Amino acid sequence: MAELKFEITEHIAILSESPKGWTKELNLISWNGREPKYDIRDWAPNHEKMGKGVTISKEELEKLKEVLASL
Repeated sequence: MAELKFEITEHIAILSESPKGWTKELNLISWNGREPKYDIRDWAPNHEKMGKGVTISKEELEKLKEVLASL
């Protein structure tokens, strides 16, 4: 499996924290040197490990904002 490279270019928010210290975060992340995208996932303390998450474009984030506002 190829090495996954990432850079958190902007930390936006911590959405929640588990009893084990992991945090669910919204960040702007560049994956493998690509254009940064918005990303929601669980992170271990100090970002040494990550859980599964979802990565979305700015357009998808704007659409999600509209949908959430209508709830």
